[in-house]
Amino acid sequence: MVQVHARPGAGDTVMNVAGRDAGDVRAKGLSGNSVGLLGSAVIGISTVAPVYCLTSTLGPTVGQVGVQMPAVFLAGFLPMLLVAFAYRELNAVLPDCGTSFTWTVRAFGPRIGWMCGWGLVIATIIVLSNLAGVATSFFYLLLGEITGSDAVAALDDNRIAHVGTCLAFIAVATAVSYRGMTATKGVQYALVGLQLAVLAVFVAMAIVKARSGDLPGSIDFSWSWLNPFGVESFSAFTAGLSLSIFMYWGWDACLTVNEETEGSARTPGRAALLAMVVLVGSYLLTAVAAQMFSGVGEKGTGLGNPDTAGNVFAALADPVLGTALGVLLFVAVLASAAASLQTTFLPVARTVLAMSTYQALPPSFARVHPRFKSPGRATIAAGVATGVFYAVMSFLSENVLIDTVYALGLMICFYYSITAFACAWFFRHELRNSVRDACFKGVFPLMGGVLLAAVFCKTLYDMWNPAYGSGSAVAGVGSVFVIGVGLLLLGLVLMLLMQRRSPAFFRGEVLTRSTPALVAED
Repeated sequence: MVQVHARPGAGDTVMNVAGRDAGDVRAKGLSGNSVGLLGSAVIGISTVAPVYCLTSTLGPTVGQVGVQMPAVFLAGFLPMLLVAFAYRELNAVLPDCGTSFTWTVRAFGPRIGWMCGWGLVIATIIVLSNLAGVATSFFYLLLGEITGSDAVAALDDNRIAHVGTCLAFIAVATAVSYRGMTATKGVQYALVGLQLAVLAVFVAMAIVKARSGDLPGSIDFSWSWLNPFGVESFSAFTAGLSLSIFMYWGWDACLTVNEETEGSARTPGRAALLAMVVLVGSYLLTAVAAQMFSGVGEKGTGLGNPDTAGNVFAALADPVLGTALGVLLFVAVLASAAASLQTTFLPVARTVLAMSTYQALPPSFARVHPRFKSPGRATIAAGVATGVFYAVMSFLSENVLIDTVYALGLMICFYYSITAFACAWFFRHELRNSVRDACFKGVFPLMGGVLLAAVFCKTLYDMWNPAYGSGSAVAGVGSVFVIGVGLLLLGLVLMLLMQRRSPAFFRGEVLTRSTPALVAED
């Protein structure tokens, strides 16, 4: 049951969820009960963009770990599952759209919480710009396939045409998100359904053709593919694991719409776990099918071919599905990027809304559209920031744009690990209540946080090498390292500026640092 009480001395509300004191969590004015379990899970799947992740990651992962690719996909699922338990438990007592920001403030205080929120926001801006670029590239690639014109496909190489189209995609995605959850949900059902249907057809036809024995590069399935200890070196394993973790990023979007979900204390957590199961199942089946069909060779359609590593499905579309159906893979990748572009606005806009509501950002971002019940100002700001970021980076340097995407993994591990540690600390007084509480509120989140923190440190170390990413360097230091650390330091500078503008939040007077108080159930 959810009870709403007036906050003394303020016009905001305080929520008491399932008989547990939720402290200073405030209502934001969002549209409640707009999304059910299925809709929430669809949002999580869509944000991850499974078809796009597969086409861009299958090749590089094989390049690192060979036939152990399915094992690495499975290994990358483990820390994400452990962190998902942390999100579920925190959401059950604090169903706030600020998610990582709000929960970390309550556990560790305003400064660590602010930086955690910054990590989520900047990671999302980078992903949005990348998704817009991918959607643009596949848009022209699809038009080239349909028209049979190389000149049309080559428009993607025209920087002005590419950036202009990219900004148009960003504007459309911003407009749909601006109109609230009802518009978002309707678009996502169609786009996610299309992606999963095309993947199912691809998997079935790839396995059937591989088992026919007529393909020179095909290989038979082996259970050893699922053994992570079969990877030749630890360095190769961690490189593949980093790629795998990126493939699961975004499932937490269904938690950021918790205030708009039916049964906000329970449904978002269940939706996150459901989305994770669908994702890992899709990834494993597609990885096995593609590997059986193509093998891991470095020539032709082999998954290890460096010439096709960036877009595996473009190379496999016609061989697997035939000329008539092959275009469906191009449509699915475009739909995947476009769907993710639209839903990825949800977490950044709602995190900014929450940070503004609790006075951690300027108050103008706390405005909710009176008709659509969406964080309109925050959504528009995210769209403008994404467009400006992509346009500037595109005209500044292609290497800088590539290295910014490589730095994304650092941001993901940063805020996920802090959130996982926040869960264990937040519930520290409850861990002896039962075995269930000890595992799901303490042990599992702590394990997930440690694993992601380890990947964060290893990635930070690897980034120092100029060979990481595009190969460019600044004063002998890898540009990916400079960009990744630089973005985190930028957040620190902005936090210090906000501390002077909004001292009450940083004194802990707005969103209090506390642990949940157990009270009698009604």
